[in-house]
Parts: sequence; C-alpha cells; structure tokens
Amino acid sequence: MSSEDIKFTNKQLPAKISKIGYILLAIGGILGIIGFITDASRASFGYLPTFMYLISVAIGSLFLVALEYAANADWSTPFRRVSEFLAASTPFILLLSLPLLFNMSSIFHWTHTEVLAEDPILSGKSPYLNTSFFIIRTILFSVIWALFYYLLIKNSRKQDDTKDQLLTKKNIKYSVIFIPVFAITLTLSSVDWMMSIEPHWFSTIFGVYYFSGTVWVALAALTLIVVLLRENGYYPEKINSEHYYSLGTLLFAFTAFWGYIAFSQYMLIWYADLPEETSWFFHRWEGVWVYFSLILIVTHFVVPFFALLSYSSKTNAKRLIFVSAWVLVAHYIDLYWLIMPGMPQNSMEYSFSWFDLTFPIALTGFFIILFSTLAKKYNIIPIGDPKLKRGLDFHL
Repeated sequence: MSSEDIKFTNKQLPAKISKIGYILLAIGGILGIIGFITDASRASFGYLPTFMYLISVAIGSLFLVALEYAANADWSTPFRRVSEFLAASTPFILLLSLPLLFNMSSIFHWTHTEVLAEDPILSGKSPYLNTSFFIIRTILFSVIWALFYYLLIKNSRKQDDTKDQLLTKKNIKYSVIFIPVFAITLTLSSVDWMMSIEPHWFSTIFGVYYFSGTVWVALAALTLIVVLLRENGYYPEKINSEHYYSLGTLLFAFTAFWGYIAFSQYMLIWYADLPEETSWFFHRWEGVWVYFSLILIVTHFVVPFFALLSYSSKTNAKRLIFVSAWVLVAHYIDLYWLIMPGMPQNSMEYSFSWFDLTFPIALTGFFIILFSTLAKKYNIIPIGDPKLKRGLDFHL
C-alpha cells in the first residue's frame, strides 16, 4: 500500500479551543502592554524568558522536522505536521523581538558607553557586544530561520496534493543544510540574549545547554499534542503504544542529556575555581535564588527522569501527558533561572512581579490560536509523504 492509498479526513478541533487561545492572548497581551507602559525596564526582563521560550519551541520544532528528513525516519512521519504547526511561530520571532530591541539598555549592561570606558573587559568584547551588531544578528538569525521554515513547510504541504516524492528529496537537502546552521545560530542567540546579560561571565558549553533544553521542550510539546490528539480520536488507530514509547524514550533521553550538560558546566567551573567563572553560580546560590536552583534540579531533572524511567511509563498515555506538561513548565523555570538573576538589583531584594506570569499566558494563547488555525486549514498528518505508510505500521 502506498501513501496514495491512505485515506484520512481531518476531524475539526472544538471551537472552544480557539476561544481559550484568544482569551489568554488578550489577557496576557493587554497586561503586557500595560507593563511596558508603566515599567518598561522590569517588563523587559519579564518578557525575555518568554521570548527565549518562543525561540525554543519554534526553532526546536523546526529542528525536529529537519531531523526527521535528514535521518530518513519513518516512525515520526505521522506526527511531523504537529511540529510544523508549532514551528509556524518562527516568522513571528523578529516581530516579537522588537519590545526587547527597543529596551536593550534596560537589559544589557554593555549597551552603556560610559560603562565601556571604565571596564577594560567589556571594552575588549565590544567588537561583538555592541548594539548595532546585536540588532543585525537578531535580524539575520530571524530571517534565516524564517527562510528554512518556508522552504521545508512549503514542500511538505505541497506534497499532500501532488504526492511528489521529489519534494521529500528536496527537503532532505534543505534539512542537511539547516541542522549546522541551526546549531550555530541557536548558540549565538543564547549567548546574545542570555549569557551577555552578565557579560563578564562566559561558558563554552552554554550554547549546548540551551540546545538541550530547546529540543527537550519541543519534544514535550510534540508528545503532549500527539497523545492528546490520539486519545481523543484525531489520529488513526494505527498509532499505538510503540509510537508512544519512541516519543517517551526521546523525552527521557533529552532529560538525561540536559542533566549531563548542566552538571558538566557546573562541575568544570567548580573544579577550575576561577573567580570570573564561579561568580555566576555564586549569584544563583544567594537569596531567593538558592531555592530556585534547588527547584530547578527537581523539576528539570529528578521528576521527569524517574517518571519516564520504566518501559511502561513511556507507553502510558496519562503519564506522557503529565510529564510533557511538566516539562513545558520546567523549561520556563530554567529560562527564568538563567535570566532573572541578571537584573540590576541585589538578589536578596528580588521580588516576583505579575509581569512574570503575564507574558507566558499570552504566549500560551498565541500557540493555541496558531495551532488550531493551522489544524483547520491543513491535514494534521502529511498524507502525501512516501514514508507515511511505514510510519503508521511502525513496530519496534
């Protein structure tokens, strides 16, 4: 049986899902705008973790699409359209970066010329850390990501109608090019938007750290949506526990990978005991941040690791839904922990703000609207892909 013999009709998502998305986006968006009007500096810091979360889900999902093509994977083909829908937020990254670009001086210490004149370390880094080059990099990375999104997704959707297998070969070529580009641009973005908040500190593993969390949360979003769709009758019955096991195993693997990278970064800096490196971690073991550091270890590693340790947990729909939702929250905690201690105030005086919840609410609504809109317009399964039949018949 070829992909042409597969008959699939989209089952429309309930209208209330879109309504929930619009409500969340309206509430979060209005409160966010009020925040920028009343306290642009604090709102900018509250917005930055959400912006980096957007990049994680969008570019992480695009990476999963490219990885499937490059690896010529079969089992994930039925689910690829979910990652494509999540990656559809990619063209919005540049637009959503504008509130931060207009408030760079509130976030980045190195944007102040008087500081550079008195700080030889920052002065030495100024060829890279300067406002003009920063903005150019942001625009360039956003355009590159949007270009690859357009190329990959255009061919995937076109294949639903034409069944042209040459489109798969084209996407394989694009994917092979995109993966190293993804590695470089994602690393530099993490350095720009997060590591440079505390510009005296540096870590050569920081880009890998952000990469591990990015793929982890993209896998969690994919797993959560796939399991919910399958359990509610939106996917064919051929999607079975072995597909669940593969998703759960990947989620488990990246849980362990993040733990390994996080510990490696901490252990190497602790062992070297260089003041310019240890200060970053000392800052996160002071005041309220010591509790955040402990919470991060539990939420980002301990709970998902042991929750997915057994074979049965990786095939249990309820367990996968729970862990995936947990991961979505844990990744935000991680980004918050990376960014917020860099605020220009003493950590002992740090206090949470309603800004810290406003923007995640808006982003949740944005993703719900985007997904439900695309699910109405396109097939949630790539029915023209030549690997679809093998994907549906997948067995370990």
